[in-house]
Amino acid sequence: MKVKVNKDQCIGCGACAALASNVFEIDDTGLSSVIVDEVAEEDVESAKDAIDSCPTSAIEEE
Repeated sequence: MKVKVNKDQCIGCGACAALASNVFEIDDTGLSSVIVDEVAEEDVESAKDAIDSCPTSAIEEE
């Protein structure tokens, strides 16, 4: 599974990084960034939770 963050929609609330810290981080611009090329099997559920929890729907599965 691969994910991406639409920086135009992201508000940097941090929910994704809190739910899936192995997949997302808040970068120097204050917005979310994906920190892996491919989501590891053990992180898929938390990454999907982050997608569902994003208040602006800025995270998409590729």
